[in-house]
Amino acid sequence: MKNTSFETFGIDPEILKALKSLRYFNPTAVQEAVIPLALEKQDIIVESQTGSGKTVAFGIPICEQAVWEENKPQSLILVPTRELALQVKDDIMNIGRLKRIKVTAVFGKSSFKTQKSELKQKSHIVVGTPGRILEHLKEGTLVVDKVSSLVLDEADEMLNMGFIEQAEEIIDYLPKERQTMLFSATMSAQIDRLASFYMTPERASVKMESSVENTPKILHSYINVEETTKEKQLLDLLTIENPDACIIFCNTKDAVDTVVSYLEKAGLPIDKLHGGMDQDDRLDVMDEFRSGKLRYLVATDVAARGIDIDNVTHVVNFDVPVEKESYTHRTGRTGRAGKTGLALTMVSPADQKRWQEIHDYAFDDSHELTEVFTPNERAVTRAKATFEKKINTRLAPKIARNKELNKDITKVYFNGGKKKKLRAVDFVGTLTSIRDVSAEDIGIITIQENVTYVEIMNGKGPYVISEMQNRKIKGKTLKVNKARK
Repeated sequence: MKNTSFETFGIDPEILKALKSLRYFNPTAVQEAVIPLALEKQDIIVESQTGSGKTVAFGIPICEQAVWEENKPQSLILVPTRELALQVKDDIMNIGRLKRIKVTAVFGKSSFKTQKSELKQKSHIVVGTPGRILEHLKEGTLVVDKVSSLVLDEADEMLNMGFIEQAEEIIDYLPKERQTMLFSATMSAQIDRLASFYMTPERASVKMESSVENTPKILHSYINVEETTKEKQLLDLLTIENPDACIIFCNTKDAVDTVVSYLEKAGLPIDKLHGGMDQDDRLDVMDEFRSGKLRYLVATDVAARGIDIDNVTHVVNFDVPVEKESYTHRTGRTGRAGKTGLALTMVSPADQKRWQEIHDYAFDDSHELTEVFTPNERAVTRAKATFEKKINTRLAPKIARNKELNKDITKVYFNGGKKKKLRAVDFVGTLTSIRDVSAEDIGIITIQENVTYVEIMNGKGPYVISEMQNRKIKGKTLKVNKARK
């Protein structure tokens, strides 16, 4: 019998309210299969494709089981990339926001000291890349004795990136009595071995068979091209297709730079994403693409994980992927949320062998692949006016999924933190001394060296800011106002 809503799982009303605000009304097939098992604390191995709703499938149970009063991490989530760590953190914080669940993300090429400071504070759930998680474990800055749930997300990609040994080393730090959930778009002998070593023999196995309901609606196509004219052919194809939002994948950051340079000269609203960029720059680019300020994003495979955007209409493989599994992850960026997407791969003579391997891996009788041909100059010229009108039209800003959820939550800024020896209890004590403000109205508290951010729930933010103008915290007068971000 099919669940028609999340209410049937018997989960916390605050999580249900958050899901409704986030516009999650009905469980996807993988959520319907996984959530009941996860709520029973079963070990689960899940094979399900990208874009099927896996994060919500494990996010709901770990938020449901999180105990707010416990300051130490109760769940650990391992992911292969920084982008995915941040995406999962945001998704789970949104699910658990009304329950005041704090999620901390840790990953490489970001300040270890800042992460150490954040881990010292209350963190119910920690999500991170294996290398940096292991560093924190070895340094003793991540305490895992209260971890009762472990999630390995995108296990196939962790395997491809050589993270499995680190993941196994991390598992050795964890309590033996715990729930383990492993999610992967594809399964292999090595993933099976991992499961048999670290999961109970009674583990549940969930394999989402392809069906009309759970298969993304993606039109797959390819075009044979000459290496010397690829950039021009790409621009001609984009002119004809005229996408609303498009990700163009390249195999190297040099190729990304070359493509961006060529398309920028044609006036496209475009930016790039690759592993050589500063983390803040990568986040800014993602925010701009997600919000609709950019129509085109040129990226390496680093972006194939962690881009959860409903409105990508086209994915173009400027380069045939090196790893055949990458084809699935790249093209899975489109055709999301029930919409139809188009995936186009540009195949040069040197790519033919790799393309044949991908063809044999990704396509069968139920997956149609169409060859397209280079458009003639007359067709490109005819399409140019419509194309230029679209790229010069300001995009309507996309409504963030969590906008409704956040409308009654105000992030409040205080100009004092650790240097003034302020602790979370100092803020809670002062804020709850305000009439009609209780501990349930105080959300996530983030204390940094010189500033503190406190989320005020239930629409009481403006009232708290007003009341705090004449109050001290631990005998100190602090500036108090609404946080800018």
